[in-house]
Amino acid sequence: MQQEPGFFDLVYQVARLIPKGRVTSYGAIAAYLGSAKSARMVGWAMNAAHQQKPKVPAHRVVNRNGMLSGKHHFVTSDAMQQLLEKEGVKVKDDQILNFTKHFWDPRKELSL
Repeated sequence: MQQEPGFFDLVYQVARLIPKGRVTSYGAIAAYLGSAKSARMVGWAMNAAHQQKPKVPAHRVVNRNGMLSGKHHFVTSDAMQQLLEKEGVKVKDDQILNFTKHFWDPRKELSL
């Protein structure tokens, strides 16, 4: 009998689907998973994602305002910004520029 994936595993599955050059929020992932009030838990999952295989693009998950609130959980404090900019996402003062253009909403992009 196969065990159901845990919440963190579900978060990682969704995060792996975020296309390059796009970002989503902790709350958008939580809402997609049917647990809208669990944005903080999604953040905890992202903090623990660095050792996951296959890799989880945690740099593509930001807060609801497009701020790089998880940047301190990367190897360097500017690594998150560098990864995003490498994908064409412009960041200024830890804020994603043109956030709505880059926002990827799993509730709209993925079918349950």
